[in-house]
Amino acid sequence: MNEKKPAARQSWIPAKERKWVFAFLALAFVLVAYGLWKMLYDVSTGWHSPPFKESFQSYGSVARILLFAVLALYPFMLAMKKRMFDRWTGVKKMAIRLLKWVRHFHAPLAIAAIGLIALHVVGALLYGIRFDFTDVSGLAAAAVLIGVPVAGIFRYRRLDRKWHLRLGLLFGALFLIHAFL
Repeated sequence: MNEKKPAARQSWIPAKERKWVFAFLALAFVLVAYGLWKMLYDVSTGWHSPPFKESFQSYGSVARILLFAVLALYPFMLAMKKRMFDRWTGVKKMAIRLLKWVRHFHAPLAIAAIGLIALHVVGALLYGIRFDFTDVSGLAAAAVLIGVPVAGIFRYRRLDRKWHLRLGLLFGALFLIHAFL
């Protein structure tokens, strides 16, 4: 009589975040498809022209704004962990509310940013890679970025052994070097 039902297998993406993740995954797919179509078929002046360079750099600029929102999770988590807001009740309540929103939209915004970064990388490769500081730092950041979402998927099940955090911080450093130096 006391039959135990098999435990339900946990999904890779939690149910609370699933709809936002899939919505932004679809958005990123549409953005990448449109951006690739525009890069490959709508270039009347050629791939080595200033208008083409401006178009793929604009993808990187929009991705930079999204990445600041994505990377904002790390300082907020550190500040809460170190109890920096405990002295100020009003600031602490506001920080907790803001942390909730930042944590909620971390993965969806990261998916959209990765799509735009993919367009930026494809555009840079089509334009031509020079082995200068900007291009090499961008390629290094893109190489590190490949592991961040993979470790992020494992992070949902606590199987990543902090690789998502480590790769994310390394990517953040390389991204800032590429974008601002």
